[in-house]
Parts: sequence; structure tokens; C-alpha cells
Amino acid sequence: MAKLYFRYGAMNSGKSTGLLQTAFNYEERGQRVLLTKPGVDTKGDSRIMSRLGMSRDVDFLIPPTANVRELFTRMAAGDDPDALLQHVDAPPVACVLVDEAQFLTPGQIDDLFRIAVLDNVPVLAYGIRSDFRTHAFPGSARLLEIAHSLEELKTICRCGRKAVFNTRRSGERITFDGDQIAIDGDEVWYESLCGSCYLEASGGRLGS
Repeated sequence: MAKLYFRYGAMNSGKSTGLLQTAFNYEERGQRVLLTKPGVDTKGDSRIMSRLGMSRDVDFLIPPTANVRELFTRMAAGDDPDALLQHVDAPPVACVLVDEAQFLTPGQIDDLFRIAVLDNVPVLAYGIRSDFRTHAFPGSARLLEIAHSLEELKTICRCGRKAVFNTRRSGERITFDGDQIAIDGDEVWYESLCGSCYLEASGGRLGS
């Protein structure tokens, strides 16, 4: 039986870089992978983009109400209208790689679990655990509940300690207001901080 993996970390911990490296490793050995991400992640449109400059188109986007296992089944069979492999014998999928998995719904995370267990295809989901208010994303919370394997990807705070919190900034001002999802460039930016620097920047406030 294959497994569902959740590789999580604060902003700028190399999640997308790790995903693209994993895809390269599989394909270097002649194996087929499928890359996907939630459609709500508009950064890069249909591309997965790494801070190191690497990028790659996903094989399919996941709409907010979609059944992920059904999308996977169509893509795996080469039966997607936009798939290059349509109407030919598609090689088996060795791995599914999911970027920005925190934006998926809990039901879609359950779909990923079914792909791993019922279809026997490993699923590696990459994402952040909590938002700028220190609240868990619904998708991440479900992954923490049911993933077979959890791996923290580490990054450092401006002070040199391990960063665990994500702060949302408007200019230089830290903010706790706004929707849970706001992609970089929408007049906001994010900084990863350790617990001490987070409390210092927030005036002792821990979320809302």
C-alpha cells in the first residue's frame, strides 16, 4: 500500500523547490509523475514556482469543489481533454505531487488519501501548516490528522532561529485582518518568524 505524505513548513522553507526536485528524481529514472495544485493559488497561474527560479507547469489544477480522485483517474489514463497522452496507452503514474496543499478542502485531502490507499500511488503533499493568525488551514489540519508520514521542512527566522510562524505584512505593518487566503502580490507580503520574533513584532499578540 502506498502512503500519503505531508511535507510542511513555514513560508520560504523550500517546499516548491523540494517538490520540483522530487519530480526530477522520479523522471530521471524514467517514471511518470503528475503535478497538481489548487486552482485558488493564482501565483504563477498554472505553474509551480520556486524561489530559486525553477518553475514547471502542473498537469492539472484542482478547482475548489472538484473530486481529486476523479481528476487523478482521468489524468492517469490520459483521458483529459488537454492531456498530451490522450487516446494512447499512458504509462502508470509513479507518484502524485501536490503543491500548496493547505488550500485544498478536507474532503479533497481525503481524496488524496484514497489515491494512495486504493490506487496504490504515493501522494506527496507540500504546504504550510498555519496562516498569519496562527490558525491551521483546513487542508493542513486534515493532512495532520490522516497522512501516513509527516515531515517538517525547516527555514530560519531573521534572528537565525527556526521559523515556525507566518506573518502577513502590509508595507512594514504586521496585520491580523483579512481573508485567510491572500496570495503574494495582492498588496501583502509574508515573513517567517520564530516564536520570539513573532511575539515581539505582534506586540505579544498570538493570532486573533
